[in-house]
Amino acid sequence: MTLEELQSNEELRNHEFPITREKTYLAHAAVCPLPRRVSEAISNYAIGSSAIQQEAVMAPGWLTETRQLAAKFLGVKMEEVAFVGPTSNALSMFAAGLSFKRNQNILIYGDDYPSNVYPWMKLAERGVQVRYLNIRELGIIRARDVIGQVDENTRLVAISSCHFLSGYRAEIDEIGKYLRKRGVLLSVDAIQTLGAFETPLANVDFAAADAHKWLLGPCAAGLMYVRHDVQERVEPTAFGWHNVRTPNFVTQEEINYKPDARRYEAGTHNLLGIVGIRAALELLLEVDLELIGRELARKRAWLVPELEGKGYTVLNAKASPANASGIVSFFKAGADMGELHGLLERHNVITNLRVDREGQKYIRVSPHFYNTDTELRRVLELL
Repeated sequence: MTLEELQSNEELRNHEFPITREKTYLAHAAVCPLPRRVSEAISNYAIGSSAIQQEAVMAPGWLTETRQLAAKFLGVKMEEVAFVGPTSNALSMFAAGLSFKRNQNILIYGDDYPSNVYPWMKLAERGVQVRYLNIRELGIIRARDVIGQVDENTRLVAISSCHFLSGYRAEIDEIGKYLRKRGVLLSVDAIQTLGAFETPLANVDFAAADAHKWLLGPCAAGLMYVRHDVQERVEPTAFGWHNVRTPNFVTQEEINYKPDARRYEAGTHNLLGIVGIRAALELLLEVDLELIGRELARKRAWLVPELEGKGYTVLNAKASPANASGIVSFFKAGADMGELHGLLERHNVITNLRVDREGQKYIRVSPHFYNTDTELRRVLELL
């Protein structure tokens, strides 16, 4: 299946993405509907598990193959990938597993998604100085903003690869290169780019993303990346038969972790979820992630001026191609955005209503590669 085939063959699009038969779904930055292939893979596994114990359904080496597939998708080594579920869990592991010295600080963004704020805020109880990035525009974190606020005591910077409201894609590779030279760690919440755009992790130390947004997978079936060189510095925060070496399931006198990212997988895997994310990764790789990114950028480049022409204010409207994403958030002064959001929903157009710290409401649209220009034109007509 190619992107061109999807866009030109409505029958194929309806078959591969059943949601399109009844709804225009533009909320992939929140929770996605499952593609047919993903839903069928999960269903087939569940049915198979009723005839034999759940692990026996899988062929030998299936989990290793899936880990290799995830590593290929991320552009990292298999030994750096762990299956840990929700993004919040992974980010909390990073924060809790690191050790800090007196007077060291971390740099975070207070208006990031809460999953990438609370785990780091909690470190203040351990004496870590938690500093907040000073940003001029909501959700627009430029490389120079980060570089200019790092000091000699900064131990770690935690940002998102793309802000959930502004849709601004951060220059994580440039930021990572600068931090690596200074010996500062970089943690990235990648949930708003993985599955939508290529996300460079070569200069990132930690990254995490659940599958339920742009990856088109099930909830709580996420991927976690920990660079091999720093794994010894991130202590696991959960312990069990899987991440600690336990020959023949006999408890040993000492705790010795697995020599790779499996050290963060304490117990039995969420096989139902991993089946789903594997099918989703295969689908995304088949369509081609680079082409998906181009298509989302094209949609946004067309949609933003159309909205502005109707009098709406669009966050991050002037973003360069490198900083633009599939997220478009907008409002109109004096308009009841909640009512407009409800109007769209009554016409089977699914978007998100989001609110910033000042109480301003936004409609956020986040189409994926299988959405068509016809669907977007209908949204504009309704608005």
